[in-house]
Amino acid sequence: MEEAAEFLDQLDEKARDKIIYNITKAQLTNDKELFKKLTNEIWEFRTLYSKTYYRLFAFWDKSDKTDTVVISTHGLIKKTGKIPQADLDKAVKLMKIYFEQKQ
Repeated sequence: MEEAAEFLDQLDEKARDKIIYNITKAQLTNDKELFKKLTNEIWEFRTLYSKTYYRLFAFWDKSDKTDTVVISTHGLIKKTGKIPQADLDKAVKLMKIYFEQKQ
């Protein structure tokens, strides 16, 4: 989604490349360090680069019977041990908007 792309665009090139590498790696492996379930609907892509923790929130679109798509909603640089509830709420809100617009 647009906010995820904007988040990635704001990062320096090496951090962005590492996040994209981890997303690609998560497509091929089931590694909870890269792609972790946060709630029933929301997941996060996790990247540690240069002592900084990056998170991209995401959800699954399984509406197509042949292809499942993972949609990233937005990202953050993690500074605390716990994911802020506001970011989880934002991911759910963006997911609902996505499915509303899709119909």
